[in-house]
Amino acid sequence: MRKLFAVASALALSFLLIGCETVQPWQKGNLAKPEMVFDPDPLQIRFMEHTYFSKEGASGGLGTGGGGCGCN
Repeated sequence: MRKLFAVASALALSFLLIGCETVQPWQKGNLAKPEMVFDPDPLQIRFMEHTYFSKEGASGGLGTGGGGCGCN
């Protein structure tokens, strides 16, 4: 069982290290393009977060806490 765990850990670590790459200063301009943004519409994302946290009734994190009814 230990050997299986060791092999699985080594395999997972190798997959994580494959994705690491150093970005050179002249390449950072490509990363700043609008196409590289994970969430292209910040207003839509803010609306979805407000709706989620209003329905959850959670307090803290993003904005004010809600009562679960969406009336805040």
